[in-house]
Amino acid sequence: MPVAAAKKSALVRALSLCADDSQKRDIKRFLLGLATDELQYIAEFLGSCILESGWRWQGSRAQLAEAIKEFDRSRREAGCRCSAGSLRDQDQEHKMILLLEYLCRSGLMQFTLSVGAGQG
Repeated sequence: MPVAAAKKSALVRALSLCADDSQKRDIKRFLLGLATDELQYIAEFLGSCILESGWRWQGSRAQLAEAIKEFDRSRREAGCRCSAGSLRDQDQEHKMILLLEYLCRSGLMQFTLSVGAGQG
């Protein structure tokens, strides 16, 4: 198996294991349709949640979307400098939408989340 395929397979497996048991099959199918960089973005968000001091998420989908925007802002401040309106910005918005959909479909909206990226 080529390295890229092995990496994608490992990310799909790991992210699908995070989902509620009743959602694992559907989440795996959802994740298989994503590109490796999209899977990495989701994994980075979850990793940030684990590493940062967390807070209990019990908000709406709209509030979760705002938390994801804050995560992305923190992530950009930590290293990614992109000009407004660029193709890269559109790619980031797409990734944020996929992350939100993953969190909602997987049952992780009730997960302990932190929106920082490398903040201490």
